[in-house]
Amino acid sequence: MRGQPWLEASATRAVMTALETAGGTGCARFVGGCVRNSLLDQPVDDIDIATRLTPDQTMAALKAAGLKAVPTGVEHGTVTGVSERRPYEITTLRRDVETDGRRAVVAFTQDWAQDAARRDFRLNALYADAAGQVFDPTGGGLADAAAGRIVFVGEAQTRIREDYLRILRFFRFYAWYGRGAPDAAGLAACAALKAGMDRLSAERVSKELLKLLAAPDPRSAVQAMAEAGVLDRVLPQVQPLTLFQAICDLTPDPVLRLSALLPAEAAAVAGVAGALRLSNAQRDRLTAAVADGPVVAPDMGAVQARAALYRLGRGAFQDRLARAEAAGGGDGAALRALAADWTPPKPPVTGRDLARLGVTPGPETGRLLKAFEDGWIADDFPADGHEARLKALTAASGRG
Repeated sequence: MRGQPWLEASATRAVMTALETAGGTGCARFVGGCVRNSLLDQPVDDIDIATRLTPDQTMAALKAAGLKAVPTGVEHGTVTGVSERRPYEITTLRRDVETDGRRAVVAFTQDWAQDAARRDFRLNALYADAAGQVFDPTGGGLADAAAGRIVFVGEAQTRIREDYLRILRFFRFYAWYGRGAPDAAGLAACAALKAGMDRLSAERVSKELLKLLAAPDPRSAVQAMAEAGVLDRVLPQVQPLTLFQAICDLTPDPVLRLSALLPAEAAAVAGVAGALRLSNAQRDRLTAAVADGPVVAPDMGAVQARAALYRLGRGAFQDRLARAEAAGGGDGAALRALAADWTPPKPPVTGRDLARLGVTPGPETGRLLKAFEDGWIADDFPADGHEARLKALTAASGRG
């Protein structure tokens, strides 16, 4: 694993030097995603470190080296070190004392094998020292990473009962790193224990689900979830996967991919978004994609498309277009280009313009402005002739 830029970065060396100065050579090792992704030649985002030092010793070691130390989760052994503005999550080796399917009571240990034994999957239980030498305490992590296997550490049902979120993590890691069929024992355990997911917070479930849907191609994982009865446990109103499978070819966006799994009915979508505790922005986007309003189709003309784009906004227009394409409506490339390039104009008249024509401010002003806007949109947003149109409207209403 030598030669990795993150491994050789001065910020990383400063953290490892600080820890090894306090605890001796080999007292700290990189663990999890940074090791796995380096071996798979994939990007490394977060750098996690496991150490034999206690949280107090870790804090002291970082401060002695002039580095920032933040006690982000000391009750679970975790301290965040900051070096050259980059965070490093540093956790004391642990073993589980008690678990309830959502959280664990842990005790600190000096044993790397005990720490590995409480992790979820063997390819996530890989460690590397400061020089890049890799350690595989479970004996299967390196082979799993190379083969694209997602295998639980130890007995699958035991790992799941420690934290039922691991069911979703099984499918998420399969979506990102799996090849071939899912591990049979892991899949069977997920199917058998899926009811335990009801104990999880909605926030944890939705976060994991969106990470899964952000994989380059999550279709096999979602299909496996459906067959195991896990998908409809997470999304009780989940739709047939045809639209989802097609939309994955059109966009990497996890929210739009989620939309394709939900009913095409705004109230039902809002209910799912609320149950998953999605953000307001995510809820509004999901509902806008299926709410009443202009129909968007790949074969619509430019005038009709501009009208829909004006009324819906760029985001909802693009989402509706993608859903229509995925449903077999044709190629929307031209409309995607239009949505990217065309800026809807602002309405060219206001109530002041009507007041100058003698219309008393009130409900009639709003009605006339709405009528003007409808006609302006239907005529494809002409740049002039506004006063004549207003006069005609006011005359027809008896106000001129």
